[in-house]
Amino acid sequence: MGDFRIYRGLEETPANFGPSSLTIGNFDGLHVGHRRIMARVVEAGCANGWRPSVLTFDPHPAKLVAPARAPLLLTTPDQRCDLMRQSGIEQVLILPFTEALSQLTPKQFIETIVADRLRARLVVVGENFRFGARQAGDIETLRELGSRYGFATEIVSGVRQRGHMISSSGVRQAIQAGDVSRAARFLQRPYSLEGAIVSGHGIGSKQTVPTLNLETHAELLPASGVYVTRTYDLDSERVWDSITNAGNRPTFNGDSFTIETFLLDPLAGETPRRIRLEFLRRIREERKFADPGLLRAQIMRDVSRAKTFFRRLRRWVAATEGPRSPSVIL
Repeated sequence: MGDFRIYRGLEETPANFGPSSLTIGNFDGLHVGHRRIMARVVEAGCANGWRPSVLTFDPHPAKLVAPARAPLLLTTPDQRCDLMRQSGIEQVLILPFTEALSQLTPKQFIETIVADRLRARLVVVGENFRFGARQAGDIETLRELGSRYGFATEIVSGVRQRGHMISSSGVRQAIQAGDVSRAARFLQRPYSLEGAIVSGHGIGSKQTVPTLNLETHAELLPASGVYVTRTYDLDSERVWDSITNAGNRPTFNGDSFTIETFLLDPLAGETPRRIRLEFLRRIREERKFADPGLLRAQIMRDVSRAKTFFRRLRRWVAATEGPRSPSVIL
């Protein structure tokens, strides 16, 4: 596999971008269905000497053509690229989605970008793929244009899990409902938030338990509640089992959404500056307590439940004796 490259515009793409095996889409979250597409792109690329490649967009096209319906995104473009790299993709073109791009006809889009610039030999897409101005192109259009411009077209069927067709919108709905376990199954990894640790109100360390307070710029936040989480220091290799309260701190009459994490093991060394927080399971809803003492008692019960969760998880991982990370909750 060659070096992984990210290009942030057509002008950055080199003459040797192709021949490529290519997929096209937004791929927000890079869920199980997306991974199936990536796997086929990589397989075909390796078998034929084509570079496994992705064409994606920033911002999400809906933010330009239908802003009122634009989804809250699960991942940033760079996060998506990193997940694609882990899937075996070698190069990604993040195409700025502009008014001019939105007006290209299906034929213009394929001819000027996919065929001429990216030199696609195979284009792999999902069953609901649409492209071109007003989404006029569908998979039959793609097949016809592929025949004309020298690439094959493959359609990868969607993935069903426990009766649900996996989709980015389905992952978002699960997270917004607090069902982070279901989201993790769809994503094949826990949903996570990243950001800086900021000073809190100082109440927790005095009246309940000390916490790490996360400031994140993520668009999609989980439903209010208390969660079993895993906390990663982004500047070191430190990892902690943890519990996290996401919400408005009603016991203290909070007026803003905060994400506060309590580490189950003592913090040795410096307080982390930046963390990634993985949401593994929701324990309960957030609720208001009559006084901080009652809240602290509930937090201790939450801690006990979280410790039981991690003990069972580690026993399961040991019993399976597989390479899968305990981060993947099925």
